[in-house]
Amino acid sequence: MHYARRKKHAFKQKNSKKAYKEDIQSVIAKYAEFAKVNKDTLTSFSQMPLSEGTQRGLLASNFITPTDIQRESLQFSLTGLDVVGAAKTGSGKTLALLIPVLECLWRQSWSHKTDGLGALIISPTRELAFQTFQVLNKIGTHHQFSAAVLIGGTDVEFESKRIGSINIVVCTPGRLLQHMDENSTFSCEQLQILVIDEADRILDLGFAKQMNAILENLPTERQTLLFSATQTKNVNDLVRLALKNPIYVSVHENAPQATPESLQQSYFTCKDEDKINILWSFLVNHRKKKTLIFVSCCKQARFLTEAFCHLRPGLSLMGLWGTMNQMKRLEVFKKFNGKTGGIALIATDVASRGLDFARVDWVLQLDCPVDVNDYIHRVGRTARMDVKGEAVLVLTPSQEQAMFTLLRSRNIPISKIDVSEKRITDISRRLQSVIIQYPGMKEFAQRSFVAYIRTIYLMKNKDIF
Repeated sequence: MHYARRKKHAFKQKNSKKAYKEDIQSVIAKYAEFAKVNKDTLTSFSQMPLSEGTQRGLLASNFITPTDIQRESLQFSLTGLDVVGAAKTGSGKTLALLIPVLECLWRQSWSHKTDGLGALIISPTRELAFQTFQVLNKIGTHHQFSAAVLIGGTDVEFESKRIGSINIVVCTPGRLLQHMDENSTFSCEQLQILVIDEADRILDLGFAKQMNAILENLPTERQTLLFSATQTKNVNDLVRLALKNPIYVSVHENAPQATPESLQQSYFTCKDEDKINILWSFLVNHRKKKTLIFVSCCKQARFLTEAFCHLRPGLSLMGLWGTMNQMKRLEVFKKFNGKTGGIALIATDVASRGLDFARVDWVLQLDCPVDVNDYIHRVGRTARMDVKGEAVLVLTPSQEQAMFTLLRSRNIPISKIDVSEKRITDISRRLQSVIIQYPGMKEFAQRSFVAYIRTIYLMKNKDIF
């Protein structure tokens, strides 16, 4: 459990309770006018009716200009309305979710000492929960609320002893439900606001029953915000269950394409057996860049990371997959996020949703994604916040026609490129030497191959796989 206490330099409430209440009333009085403002004229957070603590936190974190999803959703969420939001990846939805949380508790004069839990933020993965918690700490540093992140892979007893007095909890569904079932000090009776982030991903990961159980334990009188990149039937069912008369915000609904305009997208074809040579050649030719590589399964990610580290491609190389120890996952996330170049991360789809890696130059999909939605989320790790990025998809000849047709049907502008054989280095002999030289590598290789074949076999879309 990671938690943030009230900091010594935190924004101090006015000495006079009367003056403090007047500040709140002054901000609330501006909501009606704010809701009518032309969103295109909102070029700065300073134009919004926000508390001084939030304004100072945004400014200190260098969040100056709101994005489309922030302008659209905050006009409704700040007034206490339920909101369902849809936006492309990299659109800035994290702030669109966190700012209403801080403002909601501030309006209620929430006490970090006596009021307990006031806000829940539910994320699909541990990494996204941790990242959301980090952003919350930055922009909330001038408020007096306590916050914690509850995720699997950490000490649940340690969490249980401290969670009773926490005001804002960022969590994954499984760990939250565990505390609801097992921890008598964990109470949601006073909850003011619920945030469900990446709702489609939460449901894709099989948390539908857990979400239903969580909602049954929450008070009905609350504000709820739900964001989802895709509006599936399951998401709509969750919306009906969790929200009351929500406002729907979809800033890119009429956009000509489903991916950011600053993203350059291409693909090429090769045989399965050539993919390792493709990966090596790509890394060697992009040593100074920051690259995220997606593969199909955990064992594959582990083997490629181990093998390529021994082969030394001339840049820092890391791996991230679902079965990795939680502390190691956070360590990898922090290291990759902290570097601006000369590094590559080989990952499964655990890294494809929500995670805001800073300045990723390239996304290389070494294996075809399950569907177009997964493709969109993978490439969404680059070209974030209108910064330029590039994405390359590797397909086998049998996958090309079906996948290209699906991408085009979703208005994804992708073009085919030819890769010269002269630029591809054959590392098969070097790889064989590594497998012989290092104990355990042969078993890694065999398990990786079997896991990859099994993953492809179990894919539902047989037109592609």
